[in-house]
Amino acid sequence: MRRSLKPEDLGDLLAQGRCAILATRFRNGKTLLSPVWHEWRDGGFTVFVAVGDIKLRHIERNPQVSILVAEDPPPYRGLEVRGEAKVVQSDVRAGLHRMAVRYLGAAQAAAFMEGYGDTPTACLRIEPGQLRAWDFSDEFGSMG
Repeated sequence: MRRSLKPEDLGDLLAQGRCAILATRFRNGKTLLSPVWHEWRDGGFTVFVAVGDIKLRHIERNPQVSILVAEDPPPYRGLEVRGEAKVVQSDVRAGLHRMAVRYLGAAQAAAFMEGYGDTPTACLRIEPGQLRAWDFSDEFGSMG
């Protein structure tokens, strides 16, 4: 297994339309794992969350989160970031549209955005406090 990798060492993994798993904490310390659309840009993750969503309430109380993107088929590349989620100013509609195109394709993205309307949405920025990346390409060769 290749270790001590940087995100750019993972090839196209972070550009794929693959949901990330965001871990936030309930008040009692239990973990909530949530699939989220994400965008890796400028050394961190951007995630959009509807205002009032439980994930956002968790983050407002305790901003320490983990986010994971990993492949199911070989070569099993992955990236985990542990850090502090911050609500930042962003052009939510433009960012959400970019993600919708990536995850749904252009035609369905337009329909998604129309249905999304003016839903109040927060932009989360998660930059690495700790970063762990892996790639099993050496073990699986050209299978991936």
